[in-house]
Amino acid sequence: MRVVKTPKIAKKILRRFSWNNEHNDKTIYLTFDDGPTQGVTDRVLEILKKFNAKATFFCIGRNAEKQAELYAQILAQGHRTGNHSYSHLNGWKTNKETYLADVELARHYIDSDLFRPPYGKIKPSQSKQLSRNFKIIMWDVLSWDFDSKTSKEQCLNNVINKTERGNIVLFHDTEAASENLFYVLPEVLSKFSKKGYCFSAIK
Repeated sequence: MRVVKTPKIAKKILRRFSWNNEHNDKTIYLTFDDGPTQGVTDRVLEILKKFNAKATFFCIGRNAEKQAELYAQILAQGHRTGNHSYSHLNGWKTNKETYLADVELARHYIDSDLFRPPYGKIKPSQSKQLSRNFKIIMWDVLSWDFDSKTSKEQCLNNVINKTERGNIVLFHDTEAASENLFYVLPEVLSKFSKKGYCFSAIK
């Protein structure tokens, strides 16, 4: 079963992590994982600019290293970045020392105190250590843009029907997600903007 909206029980159990920003104003937090990717991230930046929207990009260290100019462009346009590890390791399948070393390597290319574990999978021992230097950011709404079995229409419905004020929404600025992303992102920005919402980076 594809879970779009993060269950409340998961948030209670993993209360150490940030799942949303609870407040009364009409703000949505768009996030993009796994970039920066040439031909995708730059187009995302163009779309966001049209709607005066800010977002948070959780970058893979090796991609930030290869695409240093594109990474700099993200920051220059007023968005935030977050550490998404250097090699996109699965925390459940990786020992603590290797995992922490990989995150530390990413810090050479990503200057941020925000961290999102790849796949959302992280062991308590890893998160305890990383919480000393990072705010661990998860999400409320998973768009499933990366999944080839998810149509662009379903992807749009996932976000439109499940997103509420203060929610953190997860997209991916990757080639695999690009077809869905380029269809969904402008629609989401347009529909929620017309309802009086704004889009901000995570602080």
